[in-house]
Amino acid sequence: MYVRCRSFITLIPLLALALVPGCDRGARPGQTGKLAPDFTVSDGTNSVHLANYRGRVVLLNFWASWCPPCIEEMPGLLQLHHDRPDIAVLAVSIDEDPGAYTRFIDRHHIDLITVRDPNQTAAALYHTEGWPETYIIDRQGYIRRKIVGDPDWSNPEIRSFLKSM
Repeated sequence: MYVRCRSFITLIPLLALALVPGCDRGARPGQTGKLAPDFTVSDGTNSVHLANYRGRVVLLNFWASWCPPCIEEMPGLLQLHHDRPDIAVLAVSIDEDPGAYTRFIDRHHIDLITVRDPNQTAAALYHTEGWPETYIIDRQGYIRRKIVGDPDWSNPEIRSFLKSM
């Protein structure tokens, strides 16, 4: 019994170590340094064409109104949008329900550029499968960073990175 338990305890760290590479969806994806895939998304009310923002730093945020981390992130993203109007914050929602999307926009007073993409056509170009995910795109259209989850948009490191662009 003691030997079996000891073997199991030794196996746990090895399994955890084996799983770490699969969980690495952090700030340095394979797309970093590559030209951001261009897209046009129109939901009947709003339209976003990424190429129209060339020459500006872009925060491309994929989100959904039913996603708790997306909801938590939105106030910080809005504050960044207000603090740095020189940065184009493009929020692409994957909401399928247009009513839920509209209610969320109204209830949270979202005044940044947002569009609903229920077919996830733009997200597919970026291989995004988790929400929220944000891509920081430089003025020349290259992906410089990927942020997964609900970051603190007031974090000095993030603010400094954006300022350096």
